[in-house]
Amino acid sequence: MQITWLDCHHRELTPQQLYRLLMLRNRVFIVEQSCPYQDVDGEDLAADNRHILGMLEGKLLACARVLTPRQAGDAVVIGRVIVSEEARGLKLGYRLMEQVLNSCATHWPGQPLYLSAQAHLEGFYSRLGFRAVTAVYLEDDIPHIGMQKA
Repeated sequence: MQITWLDCHHRELTPQQLYRLLMLRNRVFIVEQSCPYQDVDGEDLAADNRHILGMLEGKLLACARVLTPRQAGDAVVIGRVIVSEEARGLKLGYRLMEQVLNSCATHWPGQPLYLSAQAHLEGFYSRLGFRAVTAVYLEDDIPHIGMQKA
């Protein structure tokens, strides 16, 4: 499967790309997971935030959002990591995170990385070098765990 990976500053996103990523996030995080929450939170188009998109023949299969550190020394925050339902089981999550980590190394070299993982994905992120830095907590009624990579 030949995925085209895009690493876009938010100003580089086309309206169609932004619409597709918001649609995918809505479909999975809100509808599939039965979790009403405010996904459009003002961060998608802020600062030097970036979006990693995995496309196949014009269809968005995977995406993630990378948030600029608020101040020097703060962690880069990785979030909204998602693989579409039809692409699950293809190890696309690892490929997506590889793209995310490469983007972070390019744009914020040496900065610590942080993510709030759904708790059942702790093992996945651990295999990528993240370690738990919080106890499990509820976020939107879903167990999460804070994880960091130095």
